[in-house]
Amino acid sequence: MTDALFDPFTLRETTIPNRIALSPMCQYSAEEGVATDWHRVHLGTRAVGGAGLVMTEATAVEPRGRITPACLGIWSDEHAAALEPIVSFVESQGAVPAVQLAHAGRKGSHAPPSAGGHALPADHEDGWETISASDEPYPGEETAATSRMDADDVEAVVEAFVDAAARSLEAGFEVAEVHAAHGYLLHQFLSPVTNDRDDDYGGSFENRTRLVCAVVEAVRAVWPDDRPVFVRISATDWLPDRESWDVDDAVRLVPLLADAGADLIDVSGGGIHPDQQLPNTGPGYQVPYAETIREATDVPVAAVGKVTEPAHADALVRNGRADLVALGRELLRNPYWPLEAAHELGVDVEWPVQYRRGRFE
Repeated sequence: MTDALFDPFTLRETTIPNRIALSPMCQYSAEEGVATDWHRVHLGTRAVGGAGLVMTEATAVEPRGRITPACLGIWSDEHAAALEPIVSFVESQGAVPAVQLAHAGRKGSHAPPSAGGHALPADHEDGWETISASDEPYPGEETAATSRMDADDVEAVVEAFVDAAARSLEAGFEVAEVHAAHGYLLHQFLSPVTNDRDDDYGGSFENRTRLVCAVVEAVRAVWPDDRPVFVRISATDWLPDRESWDVDDAVRLVPLLADAGADLIDVSGGGIHPDQQLPNTGPGYQVPYAETIREATDVPVAAVGKVTEPAHADALVRNGRADLVALGRELLRNPYWPLEAAHELGVDVEWPVQYRRGRFE
């Protein structure tokens, strides 16, 4: 039987009721990293709307791991406690709650987009010194302060991911995703564009992939055996004019991540450098990366990239190009997209009892 968009998907002993996932979308609405009513409504509404997997935005494992001062975090028990009722509500709607554990590295200490999105110097009242594989700030942001991580910093970051995973488990999340994409810290170690180290974490492919594998292995060690761990990667830097991370590298990395305990790879692209050369960004423009990884490694994947039409999303699953379809902007525009997609595809799905009067005839 061919899998379809509204078929359940089981990883370990966790069953996602359909193949539609809310992709992590920054909300810039946290208070000192603590979730607010906005997060409760944002995530809860997508669960009500029928998404099978509801994932938080990038959730920082330590304060300096935030992108902006308004980004979500989970570096204390207070942060976990604020997320717990949100997780409970998402579960009550039949969706699987997921957390994306993240560290921004040198792309941290920025103003929120609504305030201009510019880099904040370390001595700014809302800024901080960032850390990275090197001491080079993000290009064009030379006023920002970035320090090169030493061995103690590396150990502290791994421990921060472990502690964040443990708190996420206490909050009730069923899936933990390690964020290693979009030019953030773990991607900064992976890519030769940003990693100029000559120690155990730089130079060769094996060394550059060491940190992300260590993080995944450490998170897996504290995450229950019956619950899956995802990893989000950028399959390419989109920098063909220089030595950079590309799809062949991603294909080499994925088996290492699987050996470290990853159950699914959430495949995206870019973010490491402003010179990136995006491809034609039409519908499903990043799906080929996910498909290539799935075919080459036999590891389950989530596909992203301007998937907006139900028939397209369904075809990605039916044709074996992806196991999950992650929607970001489309679910921001329409949190009830999954319910409408089911109607369009002729699939009978359960509606929340409170909304049944609005069900399509």
